[in-house]
Amino acid sequence: MRIVACLNGDRRPGSHPALPVSLDQMVEDAHSAVDAGATDLHVHPRGPGGAESLDPQVVGSLMERLRDDGPQVPVSLTTALSAESDPVRRYDLVQRWASPTLPDSVTVNLHEAGSVDLVHLLHDRRVDVEAGLWTVDAARILVATGITVSAVLIEPTQVQIDDARRNADTIVALLDRAEDSRPRMLHGADATAWPLLEAALAAGMDVRIGLEDTLRLPDGEEARSNADLVARAAEMSSTNAA
Repeated sequence: MRIVACLNGDRRPGSHPALPVSLDQMVEDAHSAVDAGATDLHVHPRGPGGAESLDPQVVGSLMERLRDDGPQVPVSLTTALSAESDPVRRYDLVQRWASPTLPDSVTVNLHEAGSVDLVHLLHDRRVDVEAGLWTVDAARILVATGITVSAVLIEPTQVQIDDARRNADTIVALLDRAEDSRPRMLHGADATAWPLLEAALAAGMDVRIGLEDTLRLPDGEEARSNADLVARAAEMSSTNAA
């Protein structure tokens, strides 16, 4: 089972004292998260001002530092429209990512415009894709198009836990009916982060946790860092497996 540390997401710089934004911060945080039990990393690249960026130079610099100085674990990057709102420009930026510093995988949200074309581009470049399924319609796109992805990321965005669980269950049922056997991960955000992590563990799915998804521990106390969150998830995983 994978425990993916999602280090920063689209959170604004300063939204948490330990949110990693600079290259040095992300490398240091990556080591701490892996030491705490993470098996993989998921990162939103940041430009010099701290904003999300898919610019080839930004992505190349980040991946070079993580490969040279970071922990030797798989690294996933985002392609979300929060990082580049124009789907055409996003495609162009990703197309210009340099081969020596390509990430191990990326996440592509299938509800976003241009997502299927982006998956094809990444497949041609031999970059693994995790299909982000926020909605049942996104799951239908995955099944109907037959696109090549290495894993499925079920990520309901509903604020209320009961609503989020219903959405996740409906997505899972659709994938089951389609006999989709690709690895699955389930995660929530903020109030749903820990309940859905528990549900993922119970279902034998991969999990992820980090400051992208929540700033708080299960008891509501503010987490000190990504490592703090990962350590709690690793503890829960061990308890579940026992």
